[in-house]
Amino acid sequence: MKQLLGTNDPTIIAFARALLQGEGIDCFEMDVNMSILEGSIGIFPRRLMVADADFERASTVLTDNGIDLNE
Repeated sequence: MKQLLGTNDPTIIAFARALLQGEGIDCFEMDVNMSILEGSIGIFPRRLMVADADFERASTVLTDNGIDLNE
């Protein structure tokens, strides 16, 4: 798996997941528990992971929809 996106903004993660699921690309959100434990003050970013084979297509889907992957 490769990291596609890392952000402190849960709305970006939700939007990205919806876009990827709409394209049939499986993704996995990491560091959710750590983010919850720290009280949602935004210190620890959540990461969105995709399979290596889906990485290029997933990157294209997100950038075409205005999500900056270099955040």
